[in-house]
Amino acid sequence: MLRSVYDRMMLLAASRQGPWWLGLVAFCEGIFFPIPPDLMLMPMVLARRERAWLYAGITLIASLCGGTVGYGVGVAFEGIGRAILALTGTSGVGVDKFMATYRQWGVLVIALPIPYKLTAIVSGMTRFSFPLFIGASFVIRGIRFFLVAFLMRTYGPPIQGFVEKRLALVISAVAVAIVLAIFALKLMH
Repeated sequence: MLRSVYDRMMLLAASRQGPWWLGLVAFCEGIFFPIPPDLMLMPMVLARRERAWLYAGITLIASLCGGTVGYGVGVAFEGIGRAILALTGTSGVGVDKFMATYRQWGVLVIALPIPYKLTAIVSGMTRFSFPLFIGASFVIRGIRFFLVAFLMRTYGPPIQGFVEKRLALVISAVAVAIVLAIFALKLMH
């Protein structure tokens, strides 16, 4: 199954509609989509390395737009925000704990590799400063997306070969990193 998803992403990445798909994935991640846009950005840069910076920029701008909508959902419709988070795997107790951690650590939470929808919606629910949320998201996510684009552009063929040979291992390593980040967040609180 992983192989077919990866192959489909590579086909979309190489298509003329690839940038639109990338923007859509990045936008939706800030509201409800559980898959980070990096998974679309990487194969797109691998397919067209000369467009690495354009793709990173599309990812950043669309992600910020989606984060803005997610923030608005958190502010205006806390119940809907909780429902979206519950549908995508975050319980009410988990949201309350995350909100308490967010109030304590603020902008540092935005730097954690957790789903952006959680950060965006909870930022709105806690009434975190919108300009600070957008500014921190711009800097942190910008560094992330442009770093991914740089690495794929510069070291693409060896990375692509490694990922294709060890796809399950790479996905597992990313999952472990996310779990460790969430565990570290819980320890901070």
